[in-house]
Amino acid sequence: MSAPHKDTDSDGFRLRGTAFSRIDAFSDVVFGFAITLLVVSLEVPHTFAELNHSLRGFIPFAVCFVLLVLLWYSHFKFFRRYGLHDNGTIVINAALLFVVLFYVYPLKFLFTVLTNGWIGQDISAFGSTNQMRELMILYGIGFIAVYGLFTTLHWNAWRQRIALQLNPVELFLTRSAMVEYTSMAAVGLVSVFIALFIPRQYIGVAGLFYMSLSLVGWGHGHWESRQLRRIKSSPAAEMLP
Repeated sequence: MSAPHKDTDSDGFRLRGTAFSRIDAFSDVVFGFAITLLVVSLEVPHTFAELNHSLRGFIPFAVCFVLLVLLWYSHFKFFRRYGLHDNGTIVINAALLFVVLFYVYPLKFLFTVLTNGWIGQDISAFGSTNQMRELMILYGIGFIAVYGLFTTLHWNAWRQRIALQLNPVELFLTRSAMVEYTSMAAVGLVSVFIALFIPRQYIGVAGLFYMSLSLVGWGHGHWESRQLRRIKSSPAAEMLP
């Protein structure tokens, strides 16, 4: 574990993992491979019809690409802040990368089906509404696993808070990250329950429920900013490095 670095994040969190590590290298390769799996086709189209077919996959590719980049950024921020390379971090990180790779195709399939529905294309990819239910459950389980593992990564950092010499701001931001990722996993859990028990003609509600993530993000961001201002204005802030 490296000593706290003089560089800090915009919110005052000291960056302990600025040096590029083997965990960073391996993780970046996995995220890069996951994005490669999203590509519509690695072969150059030979006819305009083939090109047109490839272009239809642009929207789901773009959506999945953005989602993977957001996951990569959360991963990047964690290792920049804590610089952890202990066995627990390695195991949790490996599990996270495994889930990301495993869910690339279900993620692409889901947004391809949704895109085809939005643009009025054939959506006969499902043989029955029960298969739609199973897809939403599968997606929800992956969503819960990803953000549950991000929560676990931060819990592992919190467990080592003394060795990391986390100051009051960093302690709060670590707890705040656990709250944020747990809340996001809870949204996925509720969606899974909706998919399990809602009548099949309303199965789309399970997907629409993910729109509540915007409210969760807004509420958490507002709460975090208010609490961060309070901590930085307290007498203990004078002792911050």
